[in-house]
Amino acid sequence: MTEYIIIVALIAVAAIGVYSLLGKSVRNQVAGIAQEVTGQSASSQLNTARAAARRASTVARQDVNLGNYDESTESDGN
Repeated sequence: MTEYIIIVALIAVAAIGVYSLLGKSVRNQVAGIAQEVTGQSASSQLNTARAAARRASTVARQDVNLGNYDESTESDGN
C-alpha cells in the first residue's frame, strides 16, 4: 500500500510541475477555442499562447534546484 501512495505522490508532483510550466499556454489555447466556437477571432489568445509556449521553452532550459524552483515555475499567485 505504501508503494501506491509514493507513486501517486510522484505523479502529483510531476503534474504540478508540468502544469506550472505549460499552464499559461494551455489556458490561452482553450480560451482561443472558446472564442472561435462563438464566432469571434481568437488571434490574441493564440498569440498569447504562442508567447507562453516560447517562454516555457526558455524556462525549461534553465538549471533548477530547490533554491530557485519558484523562479523557474513562474508562480505568480494566480
